[in-house]
Amino acid sequence: MVANVPLSAMRRELGDEAVVSGRSRAWIALRGNPAFWIGAGGVVVLILLALLAPILAPHAPDLQFRDNGLTAAGDPVGPSAEFPFGTDRLGRDYLSRLLFGAQTSLTVGIGANAIATLVGVLVGATAAYVGNRSVSRRLGRWAVRLPFPVSSLLMRATDVMLSFPALLLAIALVAVIGPSLLLVLIVIASVMWTGTARIVYGRVLVVKELDFVEAARALGASGSRIFFGHILPHVLSLIIVYATLGIAGTVLFEATLSYLGVGVPPPAPSWGTMIADHVGYYATDPRLLMLPGLAIMGTILAFSLLGDALRDALDPHNWR
Repeated sequence: MVANVPLSAMRRELGDEAVVSGRSRAWIALRGNPAFWIGAGGVVVLILLALLAPILAPHAPDLQFRDNGLTAAGDPVGPSAEFPFGTDRLGRDYLSRLLFGAQTSLTVGIGANAIATLVGVLVGATAAYVGNRSVSRRLGRWAVRLPFPVSSLLMRATDVMLSFPALLLAIALVAVIGPSLLLVLIVIASVMWTGTARIVYGRVLVVKELDFVEAARALGASGSRIFFGHILPHVLSLIIVYATLGIAGTVLFEATLSYLGVGVPPPAPSWGTMIADHVGYYATDPRLLMLPGLAIMGTILAFSLLGDALRDALDPHNWR
């Protein structure tokens, strides 16, 4: 019941202490969840490594050491004092490329997911809140009217996007236009927003029919006040959780595109490109595949644990 009552009404009926107590339950749930500390700690470490890569990296990521970075046969050298994680097939320091690869993965992961979340929230919330009403506007002497209800128009557009295989669509767009960091970020966002739109659409449909929203509407509250003051706060926790979990998906998506050769263009370091460049070394030097693979796995695990912990903590049914 508490989750379905607006904050102002809770203060009037229960007092500020009850509201603060209800808010603190989420933090209590987070504080007692080991997954939250593991996930949050992993995310913080990843962000620090990415931000401090120019300081922590022993060498420039594209600097080639052809004399001491390759063996006499032209193969990568193993870990040493000069190259803590060894070198790659071109004689570049592998630790440096891993650190700068974290910058690429987090930039694309967080940036693309932020754009996808914003677009998904706008589409899903608008479709659910406006509903089956048609939109008409008068421009001078002409009246412009959409032939379909807003909800049907937006959600059918979402269905069309969902009907395309996301990976194939992203590959096609990047291959036609040409790879770049900005383009990869936009392309991933353009195929990832549909899930958020569907989730937000369903949640807003439920919340807008609750009693306190109907009461606000009966009291003459404006549409914007109803949406931003009563509906959005009850959907915000879901958006936060879904956005956090979505970062793991976008990181994996970027690594997949880079592995297939249509992601971030070289010589920019990318974990997916590092795996693709050293597939032939799986038997002789598995380090070259395992290190970027573990980096991808650790990033996905950290954001997934954090998202799961937030989901459990922000669900009032889990409060004890």
